[in-house]
Amino acid sequence: MGQAAWKGFAQSLFDYKTAKFVVAKSKKVGLLYRLLQLTILLYLLIWVFLIKKSYQDIDTSLQSAVVTKVKGVAYTNTTMLGERLWDVADFVIPSQGENVFFVVTNLIVTPNQRQGICAEREGIPDGECSEDTDCSAGEPVVAGHGLKTGRCLRVGNSTQGTCEIFAWCPVETMSMPTDPLLKDAEGFTIFIKNFIRFPKFNFSKANVLETNNKDFLKTCHFSSKNLYCPIFRLGSIVRWAGADFQDIALKGGVIGIHIEWDCDLDKAASKCNPRYYFNRLDNKHTKSISSGYNFRFARYYRDPNGVEFRDLMKAYGIRFDVIVNGKAGKFSIIPTVINIGSGLALMGAGAFFCDLVLIYLIRKSEFYRDKKFEKVKGQEEETNVELEANEIEQERPEDEPPEGGQQGEHPQELVQNSRKHNSNCQELFEPARLRLPALPQKGHAAEFLLALSLPSAHTPPSRPGLQEKAILNVKQPQLLQTVRT
Repeated sequence: MGQAAWKGFAQSLFDYKTAKFVVAKSKKVGLLYRLLQLTILLYLLIWVFLIKKSYQDIDTSLQSAVVTKVKGVAYTNTTMLGERLWDVADFVIPSQGENVFFVVTNLIVTPNQRQGICAEREGIPDGECSEDTDCSAGEPVVAGHGLKTGRCLRVGNSTQGTCEIFAWCPVETMSMPTDPLLKDAEGFTIFIKNFIRFPKFNFSKANVLETNNKDFLKTCHFSSKNLYCPIFRLGSIVRWAGADFQDIALKGGVIGIHIEWDCDLDKAASKCNPRYYFNRLDNKHTKSISSGYNFRFARYYRDPNGVEFRDLMKAYGIRFDVIVNGKAGKFSIIPTVINIGSGLALMGAGAFFCDLVLIYLIRKSEFYRDKKFEKVKGQEEETNVELEANEIEQERPEDEPPEGGQQGEHPQELVQNSRKHNSNCQELFEPARLRLPALPQKGHAAEFLLALSLPSAHTPPSRPGLQEKAILNVKQPQLLQTVRT
């Protein structure tokens, strides 16, 4: 049994499989196939080519440069600072005009700090003490303002105090105004100049209108109808980002200014326009003690005696991040061919799915499966079958005379006699033909011969040898076969 299995496996290695086309007259499967073809075609035309523009070569390696300028003035009058006029040099940090810049909207000022010895501020855990041993000399106060001197300073008869430190004294206060200091910052203007280049296509452009009018940028403001005047009002940017100016000016925040370039270089260069988006990058809804945006800086002075002192400022404000993205596309034959090939492959997948439905899922799947898959033997094997049939004729008993001649005739002569008397086949099979309702169509020869082989009361004794040879000589040479249900 094992040798026969291995022999069959070895012989199957030399089998060749070729496609056989069967035209199935099934309206359901045919309708399904056409719907799949239509769906794939619409997907290619609408989504792949019209919307995604997959026929283009894409360049996403955008090269960009950003220059910013802030203009405006503000006036304040406070008990700590007195009357003061704020201009660009006071509230814009840094002053170089980069793609990230900060506008001060609120301040906590600790003036006239000098290096010396003073008490650490209350509320700092590492700076609290009850005796001198709690303040190790020379150690810095964690999250504090200076170095411990080794003394614990207590007020009156209190048992708790704070460590004495060497620092800039007096230390920073914790007070914070309830209103933003620079309320007028809402009317400041921001000029954002952006240069871009797509190196693959050697295409360059800027977001500023090319004009010889020197007064253009002094009078224009950005709008949806004036994209090439990138001068924005600060309050408008905050509002477009979905934030409230009074809230963000009090504690600070981060706003993103997005400039997007989506250029179709198959069209004119004037069609490549920038698009602006604004959003708040820090999460204003998060309940955190460190919400907002702030940092510290100082301004240093010297008194007439040459002693250095400073004004410490804790600045709250709005940080703007200018983020530039973009891509450019231009027609190329390579992506076009690749996407067309992918569409044709999808067509083949649709045909494969319909084949599965036809031969496995519908009610007459077994009938279609038998028509689709067929084993065909070679010509030499058919000749061997004929020789075996002739040998069987020779081994018949003598009382059964072979067809087409006398006893003792050679099998080859029997074959020749059968070919000479082909005209007698019609008379031989006439009763069987009358018994059938109609001559079968092309491709149903096997069913027709099966009907002929059945005995009938109206059929005279026939010559079985001639019938067997007629069956063996029936062939199906056609490749395309139509199946009707």
